[in-house]
Formats: sequence, structure tokens, C-alpha cells
Amino acid sequence: MEARDATAGALVGSDGEEQTTKKDAAPQKAQPQTGSKMEKIFGFRREDLTSWRSLVVLLNRPTDPASLGIFRCLFGLLMAIDVTQERGLSHLDYKYLDGAPVCRFPLFNFLQPLPLDWMYLVYVVMFLGALGIMLGCFYRLSCLMFISTYWYIFFLDKTAWNNHSYLYGLIGFQLTLMDGNRYWSIDGLRRPSIRNAHVPLWNYTVLRTQIFIVYFIAGVKKLDADWVEGYSMSYLANHWLFDPFKVILPVELVNLLVVHGGGLALDLSAGYLLFFDVTRPYGFFFVSYFHCMNSQLFSIGMFSYTMLATSPLFCYPDWPRRFFGRFPAFLRVVLPLTSPDPQPSSSCVYNEIHSTSSERRETPPVAKASKLRLKHKLAAIFTILYIIEQFFMPYSHFITQGYNNWTNGLYGYSWDMMVHSRSHQHVKITYKDGKTGEIGYLNPGVFTQSRRWKDHGDMLKQYATCLNHFLPRYNITDAEIYFDIWVSINERFQQRIFDPRVDIVKADWSPFEPNAWLMPLLVDLSPWRHKFQEIEGSLDNQTEIVFIADFPGLHLENFVSEDLGNTSIHVLQGQVNVEVVEEKKNYTLQPGEKMKVPAGAYHKVYTVSEDPSCYMYIYVNTTEAALQENFTKLFELQERVRNGTETEPLPPELQPLIAAEDDDVNATDPIVQLFLKRQRRMKEVKKRREAGVLERLERFAVKKYYTIRRGFLMTAIAMRNLAVGLPPLEQLTREVAFANMKAPQADGSQDERLKDEVGHGEL
Repeated sequence: MEARDATAGALVGSDGEEQTTKKDAAPQKAQPQTGSKMEKIFGFRREDLTSWRSLVVLLNRPTDPASLGIFRCLFGLLMAIDVTQERGLSHLDYKYLDGAPVCRFPLFNFLQPLPLDWMYLVYVVMFLGALGIMLGCFYRLSCLMFISTYWYIFFLDKTAWNNHSYLYGLIGFQLTLMDGNRYWSIDGLRRPSIRNAHVPLWNYTVLRTQIFIVYFIAGVKKLDADWVEGYSMSYLANHWLFDPFKVILPVELVNLLVVHGGGLALDLSAGYLLFFDVTRPYGFFFVSYFHCMNSQLFSIGMFSYTMLATSPLFCYPDWPRRFFGRFPAFLRVVLPLTSPDPQPSSSCVYNEIHSTSSERRETPPVAKASKLRLKHKLAAIFTILYIIEQFFMPYSHFITQGYNNWTNGLYGYSWDMMVHSRSHQHVKITYKDGKTGEIGYLNPGVFTQSRRWKDHGDMLKQYATCLNHFLPRYNITDAEIYFDIWVSINERFQQRIFDPRVDIVKADWSPFEPNAWLMPLLVDLSPWRHKFQEIEGSLDNQTEIVFIADFPGLHLENFVSEDLGNTSIHVLQGQVNVEVVEEKKNYTLQPGEKMKVPAGAYHKVYTVSEDPSCYMYIYVNTTEAALQENFTKLFELQERVRNGTETEPLPPELQPLIAAEDDDVNATDPIVQLFLKRQRRMKEVKKRREAGVLERLERFAVKKYYTIRRGFLMTAIAMRNLAVGLPPLEQLTREVAFANMKAPQADGSQDERLKDEVGHGEL
């Protein structure tokens, strides 16, 4: 980066007058600048903060619109893509199918989805708004179209909330108030008065501060003990992206130092690295590497690319002019402007004479009054209040206490990204008919497409209310509904998150009061996690283990599948009473004692000590173990046949083992059939992993094409339905079938093999 006034790269940036100090500027502008050290580093003087007037002048300082215009274009493009991806246009009919009994989880219960065809119209408005933002066409209207529909969809489903979706809505709101169409926009072509016009400094201040908050608060949230000790995302260390680090470090240190330590250090420092001129190149490198890795590690849609698009906002605002100025002259017709002189704007406050001189002609300098208008003061007030609010929101959970569970608040606006990982071992929904007293059980997740209700009391209350509404259709009236949900957070014991004795339908819940039926997280038992690793390390590959903690006075009812032979309970802490239901016998176990529980039968484990009990199940899936043993024998036999060392003839049921790998053989023996399918699947996985870059890109592009294709075709069908009405059912069926068309596979049975493999994994 060329040497410039250091203030341009600071959080508040530099003013447009300083940035137009070039060889073609007026003589009075070419004087060397002698700002203070503070001004060179931070972009403002101490005097700029000494009064309200000087602060308003600072925040409305004229600034080059180029960087803001490029970001507007990139953000609009990414949001247009996001509409078809993470916002769900491609599968909208599955989510909002008319007439389907579905439990939904809006932020406000009065919010309900529109009929399906009208929901497609909502998405069309959002998509057109994103395109308008990208092109800078009818900019304010496009922003309003985008954010109104975006926030409606966002509030409609809490289960889809995450931090980056929240960030998209915030940026869309910010752009609505900014002059983002002053550079490289259709509006600039339609209205020459705004083309290449200055934008006030607060436009950059708000965006830069927002991105700084995303990084910094995420880092502060990672100071949590679970993250620092390496329990939050320990599974990531096994990903292939971290293989280079495993050359010099064991997996345990890769997890602790690279995944968790590196993530913490980057989040805490990224905003500062991007802030200062000297460290900005290093910041660009680290955040770019970080977001490229995240795009491969997580299914987070356009988030990684959006954050990459925000990084240039910390550069000098005129960087696009210098960048595109290096392109050949014949391309500049379609590229952004490279002219160094933005024109004046009424949105800014000018403190000095503004010259419109150029190399070809000179005009008299034009004096711009520094009078502060109401909109300048309102812009300054908005900037200050918005920044304060954004720093406050991640810590506002003491107000909305009803949304607090084991973690504070609804996931999505606290920037606590990836700090908590959960696993669910056991979920049971029990209902009791209010009239007959009949007790029954519901399939967990019935009438809903989401799983996040298991971890949030507000969603559990909504789910119970919805179930109570649907159950009368099945002759169950005035039902009481009880949830027994076992969760492990950050590799702790599996324990109950909600009181299983409380009827959630009738339970009280308020967004501003603590949840009375939330069970406390047993943080005192967290040190046991070190012992867990030792115990798991001492077991063989076929032995599984589950660690359980329970509260006094409660019990766990469990059924041991017949596939799980040699299942035993080992008590680690407290005292438990094990009841074998069929045998009608009770066994009391103290710490260090164990007992075997029968397979194919129910048993109950009562916690009878005054303190919480801790115990573990150790078991072997005997069916899977036998299957793996058979697979090993078949593989050895197949190898002997291929290398000619097998002298005995194969029986008919084993003849498919000697067929060519590409032949489609119908095996009669189910074990042989599974073995051959497993081999084909392994070969397919190996082929995909060894594919070249071009083949991977082609596969990715084809997949995205058919996803986007379905979204647009289904949208066209919905728009036609709204315009002229529904067609005959046969025609509608053909149209939907055409929209559902998949990419041709090299092997037509690939999907079936995937299903078979998934089925095998569930044995």
C-alpha cells in the first residue's frame, strides 16, 4: 500500500479532502500535511472530541464513496445467492407446505407464514431487493424491500437463527440509511448529482465498528473456560484441513493450540489488525485464511464470503480507484470510476474550500458552509446510539431472562460462535390424556422439522402448546405433556436440561422471568471430563461408553437393545438403585461398583443419594461387531481368490465376491450384499477424495445449479398460480417433477447406495 495519511486507515477513516490531495489537485490542496501523532494513527484529533459540534463535524466529514460502493455491490450479490441457499428458496415448499400440521417457532406467536404461493412472493421481493442493492438501482427502495422481507423471515423461525444471519439483517439495515449508491450504481447514471459524490464518514464508522464488534466480542465470548481448555470444538482437530499441523503436533495439541487457541487469538486481534495501517496486511492474511477454512469446516452459507467482503472496508476508502486504475483503458467503460475527485454532497459537512479543479481546466474554488443541519446531528446521534446498542446486546440477557438456558439468550445475536457444542442421548415425550388418564409416548420431533427446541425453554413451551393443539385430532384431549431431554454440553455428563415432572403445557413462561423448570447445569462435575478421556482411551474400538449424571429423587428409564450385549452400569459418584423391570428386582450400587443389565429389557436407575449421581454405561454392539468380523473374513477370502491362493471352490452364495468391481451383481446372501455395497461405497468415497480441482469444481457447480434451478422454477410456478390460478393437478404434478429433476449421475444407483450405507450405519 502506498504511503498516505495514516488517518485514512483508522476506524473512522480519513476525510475525502485529504484523500484528493494528489498531483492534479488545486495548488492550495497540495500542501504537506502535518497532523499530530494521534491523528495519524486514529484518524482524528483530540480536539474533534472536545465538543458536540466538533464530533458531529467529524462523523459527517466528506469521505470517498468508492469502498462503500464496492462493498454494497458485493453484499447485494452475496445476499441474492443467499436467498436461494440458506434462506431456503430451493426447498421453500417443504418448509411452508399449505395444510401440513407443523409446529413453528416464531419470535412472536402472532407471526405466521403466509400461504405457500405468497411466501414465494415474499422471497421474490427479497431477491429483487438484494439485486437492487447490488446494482445500486432504486437503492432506498431496494434496501427496504430486502430488509422488510428478510427480518420477517428471520423472526418467523427462531430455530434457524444464527449469528451470521443476524449480521446480514444488521448490515442491510445500515445500508438502508447510508449513501451506498454514490459509486458504481445505476442510480448514479440516472442521477448525475449523486454520481461519485462524497459520503459522510459515519457510513464507514458504523460498518467498521460492526465488523470489529463481530470479531472482538466473539473473542471475548471464547474466553469461556470450556473454549480455553479445548472442549468446545474438539472434533474439528480430526478434519483434513488441520493435517499440516499434525505433522509437527499431536492431535491433542492441534485441538488445544490451533483450533481453540488460534480461534481465540484471531477473534480478539482481527479487528485491531485490520484497524492499523502497519498490521493490516497481516490482518488480511489471517482473516482470509480463517474464513476460507470456515467455508470448508461448516455449512454456513455466504458468511465466510461476506466477511471476506468486509475486510476492504478497513482500507483507504479510495482503494477501488487505484485498483481499477491499473486495468486497461478499454475495460474502464464497465469498471468503477477511477477519477480521483468525488463531487460535493449535502450529506457531508465541509470545513474548508472545496476545489473542482482538474488538469484541463480550473474553476474558482467553491466555498461550502460548515453549517450543521438537522440530518447531520441525527446521523451522529444514530451512530453513537447504534454502536452503544451493539456493544450492549451481547450482554443484555439479564433483561430477557426467559430465553436463558444453560447458555444465555437465543443463539444468534451474542456472537458466541461455536463456543458450545451439544449432543443428545435420550429424548422422551410423554402425554397424559386429561379425561381418560391414558399415558402414551410421542415420537420426538413429531409435527416439526427442527431439533433446536430440545435446548431452549421458550421453544419447548411453544412446541408443547402446539402438540396440545394437534393431539385432539387423535382423540387425546386436554393433554398433559412432559419432556425428558438428556443433553451433554461441551463433553460433560449427559444430564437433564428440563424438569421431567413439569407439565410444559400448563407451565409458566415469561421472556423476562427466569425459567422455573430449567434444571441447573452440573458445572461442579466438569473436572470429570479429564477422567472421561482416560477411560475412553482404555477401551477398544468396539466398546462404547456413555456418561450420565442425574439429580436426587429422579430416575432414568432405559431400554437396552438386543444388539447391545454385555451392557453394564458403573457408578462413579453418589448412590443409585437399579430396578430390572421384568425381574422385579432392585440392586443398590455405591461408587466403584457395577452390574450387568439384561439386553432386550427395560431397567430404571434411581438416584437415591443426597447429591447428584454419576455413572456410565459401557456396552458393545454385538450385532455390529459380528458384522464387522464377517466383513473381515469376506475381505480376506476375496483377496485370496484374487491373488490365487484360495484353492477351495466358492459356494454359490459367495460367487459374487469374484465378480468385477464394476459389475452389478445380485447377491443372495444379505451379509455378502452389504459387504459388496460397502466396498462400492468405499471406492466411490476414495474416487471423490482423489478427484482433481476441476472435477471438484464441476461437481460443486452442477449441484448448485440444480439447487438454484429448483428454487427459480418453483418460484415461477407460484407466481403463475397467483396470477392466473392453479392449473389442473396433473399439470402441476408434471411441473413440480420437472423442477425436482436431479443431475445425471455417473452411476444411476449412487443415491440408493448412499441410503443403504446410511441404513447400515444405523444398525
